[in-house]
Amino acid sequence: MGKSDFLTPKAIANRIKSKGLQKLRWYCQMCQKQCRDENGFKCHCMSESHQRQLLLASENPQQFMDYFSEEFRNDFLELLRRRFGTKRVHNNIVYNEYISHREHIHMNATQWETLTDFTKWLGREGLCKVDETPKGWYIQYIDRDPETIRRQLELEKKKKQDLDDEEKTAKFIEEQVRRGLEGKEQEAPTFTELSRENDEEKVTFNLSKGACSSSGATSSKSSTLGPSALKTIGSSASVKRKESAQSSAQSKEKKKKKSALDEIMEIEEEKKRTARTDYWLQPEIIVKIITKKLGEKYHKKKGIVKEVIDKYTAVVKMIDSGDKLKLDQTHLETVIPAPGKRILVLNGGYRGNEGTLESINEKTFSATIVIETGPLKGRRVEGIQYEDFSKLA
Repeated sequence: MGKSDFLTPKAIANRIKSKGLQKLRWYCQMCQKQCRDENGFKCHCMSESHQRQLLLASENPQQFMDYFSEEFRNDFLELLRRRFGTKRVHNNIVYNEYISHREHIHMNATQWETLTDFTKWLGREGLCKVDETPKGWYIQYIDRDPETIRRQLELEKKKKQDLDDEEKTAKFIEEQVRRGLEGKEQEAPTFTELSRENDEEKVTFNLSKGACSSSGATSSKSSTLGPSALKTIGSSASVKRKESAQSSAQSKEKKKKKSALDEIMEIEEEKKRTARTDYWLQPEIIVKIITKKLGEKYHKKKGIVKEVIDKYTAVVKMIDSGDKLKLDQTHLETVIPAPGKRILVLNGGYRGNEGTLESINEKTFSATIVIETGPLKGRRVEGIQYEDFSKLA
């Protein structure tokens, strides 16, 4: 094989080395050439082609910088539009994906020194919506394509037309109801109590269908009985009716008295059950660290929450080492104690109440607790989820 053969081990090794990204300090933007090491970069800088390119750039350096800046901006915005659309995304995520292409324009050849400066420039020029957060800068592409704007206008027009149709239908129904009610007097129904002035007076019911046979049977039976029997039956029936009326009145009064308090209690408890929050940290509870970013020293270790900052962040003192760490609640989880130990409810209707763990249901990932503080002291609550309570220190 020849020295420069395509399949020689050296040629294959050179191709493998040249794949992917190389160090930025050994890249020449003017010649768009990437060198693999310092010696190669030094040889390239001494080459005739590089010197000739530098002479051309020294005649009008601003023109070259404007060209690289424009190429960088166009490629960056094209990637943002094609990859993320109009979604809000971290600028560093877009930049990392952009520089993964080997032939990209490097930022040190443009008019922007840092990615933050470039992000601010995009916001000033109205090319993107930018906002600064504690986690960094976020950008959102503004799509000004005429075809996209036309589609958005058509969607808005269609939504408006649908709303207009619904309003017309509702008005038509109201008009029909109003016409149907015209000329008719709406009398409010009046309710009267069922009472008898005379105990011996007969009670009669007027039934429309199916009452002929029953009435005939009752009339035949009544004809066989004498007048004294009818009186005794009527008197006993009247006594039973009076007793039933009194008992029903008493039960209604009890229900009314009961509903005055019970309904309020039920409403309040229902409000509490449904009023869940997305934060659960409380002081003096024991938590477990679940993130691996802090290393094996703290992973799966327990600590006590000493302070809660802005509802979502806690200062945790480690039980083993005594170290204090500032952690987000997403890096922590609750600790389930043994039955009989004291716990604190962190979320749901009984939030903030202390209690005792009675039992654990591993199938439903829930527990049964007994409330020990507050107005609900002594109440036994079932179905409390694992993430809604934690062991007290």
